[in-house]
Amino acid sequence: MAKFEYNKDYPFAVYVTNLGKYNEGMLVGEWVHLPTTTKEMKEVFKRIGIGQKDDFGQPYEEWFITDYDCYVTGLCRGFGEYENLDELNYLAARLDEMSDYDLKLFEAVVEAGDCGDSVKDLINLMDNLDSYMVFSNVTNDYDLGYYYIEESGCYDTDKLGTLARYIDYESFGQDVRSEEGGCFTSTGYILHDGSSFTEYYEGVEDIPDEYRVLNFEEDEEE
Repeated sequence: MAKFEYNKDYPFAVYVTNLGKYNEGMLVGEWVHLPTTTKEMKEVFKRIGIGQKDDFGQPYEEWFITDYDCYVTGLCRGFGEYENLDELNYLAARLDEMSDYDLKLFEAVVEAGDCGDSVKDLINLMDNLDSYMVFSNVTNDYDLGYYYIEESGCYDTDKLGTLARYIDYESFGQDVRSEEGGCFTSTGYILHDGSSFTEYYEGVEDIPDEYRVLNFEEDEEE
């Protein structure tokens, strides 16, 4: 397999492979940066032999995904070989349109495993991010306790005088985390507000036309 050239300008990439040639013992494929376009996918399929004929005159029509690469930790952990490419492209485009804060929040929720790991689940997560909060750089119970007592404005430690020296930030943070049901990620402490998860995206039929990249396959079938 060709080495993937990492490019932060794209949320993730997939290695699209010619299934027929793979069954013949050859790995013929190409990395595709997502989001992509119909024109680009048509060129990729042409380069990897989709539509060409084998030694018996039968066309290579099927393809599958043999690898993923992504800078969002854990994003692709639940993806399989036969994911819908239109749906993956839509996911990538949505990621590409995110603000820095929303992307950081999205990464934290994915890392925490607080949602499903299908493409559908991840797209719906994007529309439910307002139910989450992330406290950047709060990565352990001590940090959490210190934040709530010293930085959140909830408590006035000045009134404690010298007693403030004996505050057990770690134990307090542990109690807060247990009560709130939050968890730590590499991004920070993440917390859900308890609201219900709304499923706005129901499946591939909800993908806007501008994100579909396999339209040419339908045209060729007709």
